[in-house]
Amino acid sequence: MIDHISIAVRDLARAEPFYTALLAPLGMRKLREWPNAAVGFGKKYPEFWINRRAAMTVIAEDSGVHICLRATDTRAVEDFHAAALKSGGSSDGAPGLRTEYHSSYYAAFVRDPDGNRIEAVTFLRDRDNSASRE
Repeated sequence: MIDHISIAVRDLARAEPFYTALLAPLGMRKLREWPNAAVGFGKKYPEFWINRRAAMTVIAEDSGVHICLRATDTRAVEDFHAAALKSGGSSDGAPGLRTEYHSSYYAAFVRDPDGNRIEAVTFLRDRDNSASRE
């Protein structure tokens, strides 16, 4: 249903290496670039874009977009979280089981340097890496 997502960042030169590291554990890599304007990441086509918005203010902790990306397994969720912290992001929820959402919901939540909220999730029952959910 959704073809791609775009988020705003103030400094594309700072955001690109952050998102390169963050998205790698989820199987995404840089696929397209418009110099000093946008970078598209994905598996087969650009499905996650960062767009330069130099005048943007830092997103307040209680506002902004929340994007959740599917991970293949718990290791990918953990690697996603570690990459965010190593690359200048912050934790908004360490990797772990979130039974308040679903009995098999395993996720990590991070914020990029601009305050955008990004999550990685896998479902523990999805051992076969299928996309099924209740």
